Amino acid sequence: MAAIAAWVGDKDLACEQLASIIRRPSNLSYGHLKLLPFWDPLRGDPRFEKLAEESKQPVALQSSTSSAPDKSIAVLPFENLSRDPDNAFFADGVQDEIVTDLARVADLKVISRISVMPYKSGMPRNVRQIGQQLDVAHVVEGSVQRTGNRVRVNAQLVDARTDRHLWAQTYDRDLADVFAIQSEIAKTIADQLQAKLSPREKNAIELPPTSDISAFDLYTRAKNILLRASFVATAGNAGLLEAVDLLNQAVARDPSFFDAYCQLAYAHDALYFYGADHTSARLALAEAALQAASRLRPDAGETHLARGRNLYWAYGDYDGALAELEVARQMLPNDARIFKWTGLIQRRQGRWEESTRNLERAVELNPHDIDTLVWGLAGNYGGCRRYAEAKPWLARALAFEPNNSFTKVCLASVDFDWKADTQPWHQTIDSIRATNPAAVPSIAADWLVCALAERDAAAAKDALIAFGEERIGFATDNVRFNRPFAEGVIARMTKDDKKARSAFTAARAGQEKIVQAQPNYGPALCVLGLIDAGLGRKDDALREGRHAVELLPVEKDSMNGADMVKYLAMIAAWVGDKDLACEQLASIIRRRSSLSYGQLKLLPFWDPLRGDPRFEKLVEEAKQPVALK
Repeated sequence: MAAIAAWVGDKDLACEQLASIIRRPSNLSYGHLKLLPFWDPLRGDPRFEKLAEESKQPVALQSSTSSAPDKSIAVLPFENLSRDPDNAFFADGVQDEIVTDLARVADLKVISRISVMPYKSGMPRNVRQIGQQLDVAHVVEGSVQRTGNRVRVNAQLVDARTDRHLWAQTYDRDLADVFAIQSEIAKTIADQLQAKLSPREKNAIELPPTSDISAFDLYTRAKNILLRASFVATAGNAGLLEAVDLLNQAVARDPSFFDAYCQLAYAHDALYFYGADHTSARLALAEAALQAASRLRPDAGETHLARGRNLYWAYGDYDGALAELEVARQMLPNDARIFKWTGLIQRRQGRWEESTRNLERAVELNPHDIDTLVWGLAGNYGGCRRYAEAKPWLARALAFEPNNSFTKVCLASVDFDWKADTQPWHQTIDSIRATNPAAVPSIAADWLVCALAERDAAAAKDALIAFGEERIGFATDNVRFNRPFAEGVIARMTKDDKKARSAFTAARAGQEKIVQAQPNYGPALCVLGLIDAGLGRKDDALREGRHAVELLPVEKDSMNGADMVKYLAMIAAWVGDKDLACEQLASIIRRRSSLSYGQLKLLPFWDPLRGDPRFEKLVEEAKQPVALK
């Protein structure tokens, strides 16, 4: 993490991280710091030079004991020993069910599956190092071989502090017995760790997910799609729709497949919430899946979790959602999703400090969850303009996935928001374009906004091409625009009024259809307002912008509500109502929002306000952090 911080120019964070390890046993040496080029960006900094000298000194030997709780465990990916590579999904499913079963035990600390996915089977593993990285005392390793109607599952429990094997067992049975094998493994591991198992937990562990192996295969494939999307909002619609199709096939084969209905409700809710299909028809599909799950297991923790997420995403019922999640937490004490969703909901209520604490707990259980690190914790601090506190979370995410292009640009963009400095952002984007062209669509929004901030119309047009068929975003919010609108923004920036009007006219035709299908969706309505502002339809634009604010008031949704106010201010600026624009900006500049100093200082959206003393004062005010409370 220190090296990453050094490379992106954050010397404060780099020296802070180095200082945290220089006085303890590590593989960092005086020679490394003195000679290796990794540390060149820090040379000459007195803090770094002092640390380099300090690294000459020996440190005391420490015992091999870990700070991890004795009853803590991570189940690593199981190796697929079958000849058919498609059976890798089956091996994933076996591992996932064991994780799920163990996570029900309140007396254990169990790491979520998404955080163990990087430790792929078949690759060299350092169990002690993995234990330290995940903060667990034990790990489970295993393999699965599926041949015809037979299955062989091998599992072993290892003490990650000593690398000592505590237990191992091979199960060779009929394929139909695979779920019984999973339950036996989970119960045996709990017993080995001397964990207390309540009757309710024991019954839940012994309950098989389905009796149909083919349905289980379909379910596992769908769940992998949803899990591997580090952030479902940026995964694109195709992955979500593919997951829906697989889950529909699974429940068609087994109409009593409870877990499949829960995942199906999740996928439909995501399509609705993120605006891909914000329609009553999609909402009805989510509700149907949720009702099916409720009929099968009305009192299950997963049912309450699914209902809580649905109340949040579909209805904005935050109090109801939190009540459901609290019930789920009692039955699923190790489920990081519960703490994550609780934190995400609390920030909608403006409860930023409580939100941050719950997101931190989610990271304890799911330390490699890039979504929670980047959009959750870094998002909380960044939205409050506390950038020095946001950076370490982004650096931590990048340390887990050094090749994650999206996280790279998120970290590099901090100086844009904080200091109106596009250079680190620009350099990172150029590097990704040169070295990893396949990743460019995932950073297209950053490329576009960076180009607009630098008034580089050619680069902005290239960035539009990189979006492909995906709708376009200009900020870290839920508002998405069509391509003609973005083309209009570029033309407007270059003072090409004729081209801008033509583009906005085309944009309006497409956006009007979306608003007709989603008449009460604030983000869609504020886009129409901006388009009308670009076309000079002042009354329509202001009416649409105000209606978007009415649909999503700040009092109802601290995050999206502030975004609606931001876009109303932008609309007002575009139609020449500077009083309204500055009034709206002033109402959100002193609270958490997606609006930053860099955006106000550099982006062309705010050009109509430049030179107005009220606006310039607000720009300066946007440099100041707001309290995390």
